[in-house]
Amino acid sequence: MLLLHGQPGSAADWRGVVTRLGSEVRPIVFDRPGWDGSSRAQDLAGNAVAALAALQAYGDECATVVGHSFGAAIAAWLAIHYPERVRGLILCAPAANRAAMYPPELWLAAPVAGELASATTMGGLGLALSVPRLAPRIAATVGLDPGYVAAARRTLLSPSAWRAYAAEQRALIRDLPALEARLGAIGAPTTILTGDRDRVVPPGAPRALADQIPGARLVTLTGAGHMLPQRRPRQVADTILAAVKVV
Repeated sequence: MLLLHGQPGSAADWRGVVTRLGSEVRPIVFDRPGWDGSSRAQDLAGNAVAALAALQAYGDECATVVGHSFGAAIAAWLAIHYPERVRGLILCAPAANRAAMYPPELWLAAPVAGELASATTMGGLGLALSVPRLAPRIAATVGLDPGYVAAARRTLLSPSAWRAYAAEQRALIRDLPALEARLGAIGAPTTILTGDRDRVVPPGAPRALADQIPGARLVTLTGAGHMLPQRRPRQVADTILAAVKVV
């Protein structure tokens, strides 16, 4: 089971999901390029290569691939270009077609302006999470694990993360047309998991994606937003386990 985080993000995004998977699957999680504090952010193709390297490092030839947000686009790219390596797909709150992009995201992808906006937004939230009395309140209010909040704070305060976010926005806008044009070639069993209160991915995008991927199953979680692995780990884990049994 290969788990690909979104942006901003890290392997810690999957902590709650992994603890609920039990012994039925072996989860593989890693910090994608640009989010590990040392490497440079990559486009969809570069992220796919990094994902395959992580898979190979564990001695596995193929896996069910789970992607969240930007990670879902990488998962779909893997299924298209390396179908023999993908046993199944689970796309959580997916940003994997052009319908998933709001107009402000185009501005965030702009050179210089996008990086400044990323630094302002992410850095401000990171500073808020650094206030001793405020961070626990934020975690409790939005239902996030304190350990995840601590990991998120470190990511949000990192200049390399600000640059990675802007670089990935540019890559996503550049790569989505090519990805979307080949979604119909995906042969792996696919489940699309979305929340009806997602404010990051427009509500019509997951439905369109389900129509674009042959045989895809759309599951909508009532009252859920965009951060499905972090805030709905039990339901994400249940979806993974159900998909593994089918595959």
